[in-house]
Amino acid sequence: MTVQTMSLLLSAAAILLLAAVFLRVRALAHAVEDYAPVQGRAYRMRAIAFWLMVLVGLPISIWLLRDMPYKADVTEPQIVNATAAQWYWELDREEVSLNRPVEFRVASMDVNHGFGIYDAAGRLVAQTQAMPGYVNRLVHEFDAPGTYRVLCLEYCGLAHHGMLTEVIVSQTGGNDG
Repeated sequence: MTVQTMSLLLSAAAILLLAAVFLRVRALAHAVEDYAPVQGRAYRMRAIAFWLMVLVGLPISIWLLRDMPYKADVTEPQIVNATAAQWYWELDREEVSLNRPVEFRVASMDVNHGFGIYDAAGRLVAQTQAMPGYVNRLVHEFDAPGTYRVLCLEYCGLAHHGMLTEVIVSQTGGNDG
């Protein structure tokens, strides 16, 4: 069972338990009772619930998080400096290697631009912002060879629609050293 499946099941169980408590409280809400006799029982139930959450929740949390922190990828990323300007992209490298991390260092010379990488089917595979005076780092690993289009995702002026370039992903990666 994956961590995601376990999290889903635990969340569903907690939601059902909370819904049951809510429905019980709603069903008993019309009854008028003296508060004093209920107070002691409520405090005991609260203490039991607290210790139950500690004794059950803590081991479950430790078990679910046992693989944290994830081990960092030891592969050196391929660096691509991407600079945006009205209305073009300038990449210092247009070909990268397949199945290796690529670090796009994205900046802008003028206004904000959206840096979006699309596959051949037109699906957005990665994105970040290009901002003047700041370098955003976007790390992505391409798992399929081909030509990927880089489009501007943020309206930046009259010729915004023509602001595109391409990144070629191949086995060799061009000038990959």
